[in-house]
Amino acid sequence: RLQIGDVLDLKMLLNPELDEEVTIRPDGKISTAVAQDIMAYGKTPEELQAVLNMRYETHLNDPNVAVIVRSFAPSRVYVLGEVNNPGEYIAVGQSLTMLQALSMAGNVKNSAKTDDIVIIRRGGGEQPKAYVANYDEATTGLNPMADVRLVAGDVVFVPRTAVAEAYVNYEQSVQQFIRPAFNMGLTYRLDNYNN
Repeated sequence: RLQIGDVLDLKMLLNPELDEEVTIRPDGKISTAVAQDIMAYGKTPEELQAVLNMRYETHLNDPNVAVIVRSFAPSRVYVLGEVNNPGEYIAVGQSLTMLQALSMAGNVKNSAKTDDIVIIRRGGGEQPKAYVANYDEATTGLNPMADVRLVAGDVVFVPRTAVAEAYVNYEQSVQQFIRPAFNMGLTYRLDNYNN
């Protein structure tokens, strides 16, 4: 499937003067000298070729457009949350699967809620969609299809378990106030003892 940033050669067998090199724009579309704003993102080269042939037929007899992928855009995915090394990860060629991305991020922490991993995806437009994936099913072999293939720009978020979330809340709201108060009380008692 074509991705944003892929570079395509459009070859016209009968009209080589109309050959072009185009890059899929951030909005997922391409424009040529003959046809403007054609959605290319998510299509196979053959599907795009069929669309171009239909659009070119209004200007040319038997256009016969060939779509050749010259270079693939690097696929960037982002891994956040309960992983050991959150960040941006880049692959060239075939995009990463969820397990591959998590492996590059140093795998999940013990505090990860692995049955509810969220994948946020923006397609050719800017409308985000959220999907839920199950790490446990993918790694145990119960459902190998749970290891979904990511697309460029996907954000993989690994949430905390309820226990880990409660512990973080405890640390932030209780422990930070208890330690200073305990230290101040200990200092006061030692000062009184020395006097």
